Amino acid sequence: MPRPRRCRRIAFLPGADYFKPAGIPLRELDEVHLALEEAEAIRLKDLEDLEQEECAQRMNISRPTFQRVLDSARKKVADALLNGKAIRIFGGDYEMPALRWRCEVGHEWDVASEALSQKATILCPTCGLPGISPYG
Repeated sequence: MPRPRRCRRIAFLPGADYFKPAGIPLRELDEVHLALEEAEAIRLKDLEDLEQEECAQRMNISRPTFQRVLDSARKKVADALLNGKAIRIFGGDYEMPALRWRCEVGHEWDVASEALSQKATILCPTCGLPGISPYG
C-alpha cells in the first residue's frame, strides 16, 4: 500500500490563471491544465532560482517529488507554447501556510493565506484597525 500523499505547500497564487495564444479564438484552442503546485515549482526553481533541495523544503515535499512536479510543469508549459495551446492554472493538492500579521497598535495574529487571495481588507481582530501589514 502506498504512503499517503502529502499536500504540497505553496506560498503564491498567480494574479492571472489563464493564458492563451494571441489571435486564436478560445473555442479553437486545446487547453493544458497546470496545477497550482506545478506553478509554484516553476516559480521557486526558475523565477526565484533556488536549489532543488530548498524548493522541496519550501513545498514540504521530498527532493525527488519536487523534481517530478517540476518536470511535469515544464512539459505542460512546453506543450502549450510549442503547440499553441492555452494554459489554465487551477486546482491541485496543496496547502497555504498562515502568515503572521501586526496592526498599527501592535496586536499580532495569524491570517490564512487563502484569506489574502480574496483581496478583502484584513482587520485586526482585537482593535478592528485596517492598514495592517505582514512581517517576518
